[in-house]
Formats: sequence, structure tokens, C-alpha cells
Amino acid sequence: MSLLNVSQTNRLLGYPAEARLLLINADDLGMCHAINEAIIRTLQDGIVTSCSIMVPCPWAYHALNWLQAAPTTPFGVHLTAISEQPSYRWGPLSCDNETPSLIDESGYFYPLNRIDQFLAHVHLAELEREFRAQIERVLAFGLQPTHLDSHCGVHIRREDIFTMTLNLAREYRLALRVYDQPFIDQLQKQSYPTSDHSLMDSYDIETVGKSAQYAKMLRALPVGLSEWAIHPGVGSIELQAVEPESWQVRESDFEFVMSREARAIVQEEGIILVDYRAVQALWNAKIPHK
Repeated sequence: MSLLNVSQTNRLLGYPAEARLLLINADDLGMCHAINEAIIRTLQDGIVTSCSIMVPCPWAYHALNWLQAAPTTPFGVHLTAISEQPSYRWGPLSCDNETPSLIDESGYFYPLNRIDQFLAHVHLAELEREFRAQIERVLAFGLQPTHLDSHCGVHIRREDIFTMTLNLAREYRLALRVYDQPFIDQLQKQSYPTSDHSLMDSYDIETVGKSAQYAKMLRALPVGLSEWAIHPGVGSIELQAVEPESWQVRESDFEFVMSREARAIVQEEGIILVDYRAVQALWNAKIPHK
């Protein structure tokens, strides 16, 4: 990432070129109650600045009702086409006969370990229909999301899927999460503000010693806009049943972003916490009103 592009992003957002900006987004709101509880608490009392909702999931209705009661909460639509848990599944909002290429033999979205098979045969028009249905469900609740991102990064795994999702973001006047190059460069060349650095996904960080690793990463945060996608969860019996092999990822995320240490480091380092509202506003400034 060039200093020119970093300066451009900070300038567009109204910050000095040398500022270190951090957007901490809690993914997977709506997956289950333990995750809803954790995300709500991290937004209220932690260092999390926004969240993303998985509309097809069992606890999405609870999440949507909470968002109605907290209308100033910045949140995105976590566009969902993968159902990765072995015994806790979800499927499309669309009718099966409208989106047959999105579901496996069990009638649910494909699991993550079959994502290559999914990507090889999913029909773009069917995926767009389902993504649009998820956005429209949120709008039907009278809510105004700030951005689009996707569960398991589906929108960056095929170029035509990325283009389709980008067009949805423009149509619905939302910002779009970008993970890394070449998408960052592609959008910044069009003067869209995006993260300047590759997305930090908390599932890529070892659970053992995670708090120390997060503290180190905060202190070494680069100039420009960074985004962390974290996955908070209260380590309850429910969460352990939902995600038996990796629930500790969510519990360790929750513990750090709620800690005094995290808040102290942010303050000591002069890190500026931002959310998607400012990014969305700048995206909208580039999109003509119809």
C-alpha cells in the first residue's frame, strides 16, 4: 500500500495522513443467542465499532429486533451463502426452486469444506437473488445498514461475484468490505474509501495467547485505515454446541475487546476507532441519486 493511497483514504475520511484508523466489526450477529449477547455487549461496553448480521440464521429475528431498539448502531449485512457448522445449519431465504445451486443434498447452504464445489457451480443470478433477499429483509424491518460484507468471504472468491456484490452495494447505497489486493487498489483508484490493509480475520489468530497477540497488533497498527473482523461469543453451553471445534475463538475475541487492556492500548497509541457510517457517506457521495 503506497503512502499516496494511505494519505488518500485518511484525507477522504477527514483525518491527518499519519493517523492510524481502526474499524472493528463484529461478524455473525444472528447466528445464535450466545453470539448476539456477546456482540451487543462489545458494542455497548467494548471497543467494537460496528457489526454484521447473518439474516438467514436462527437468531436473526432477535438481532433485527435489537437493532430496531438501537437505531444508531452501525451494522452491515453479512451476506450468507455458507453454513459451516456440522449440526447447526441454515439455508436461503429464497425458495429452493429459485436458488437450487445454493443448496446441498440436505437442503442447506454448502458447508465451508465444500466451498470450492459451491463456487464451481453456483449460478450468479441465483446468488444475487438470495443476496438481494437478505438485504430486503433488513430493509423491511425499517433498518438502514451501512455496508455489505460476506460470511466466509464469498464475495471475494470469484471475480464475477465481487462485481455483482459491488453493484448491489452501489444500488442500495452501502459501502463494501474489501479484504486485500487487488480489490483495495481497484476501488481506491475509483476514489472509494476502503481499508488500506488486508483484513484481519480473528479466525486466523491462534487462540492460545490471543490477547497478547492482539495487544501487539494494536501497538503495531499501521498508518491508514485497518479493519478487524472479529467474532465475539459468550462461551456458554449453547455456543459450545453450535461450534464444538472452535468456540474458543469467539470466547477469546470477546474477552479481549471487552478488556481494560484493549481500551488502554487504543488510548495510549492514539488509535482512532471508526465505523462504517463515514465510509458509507463517502461511497454515497460518488453514487448519483436516481
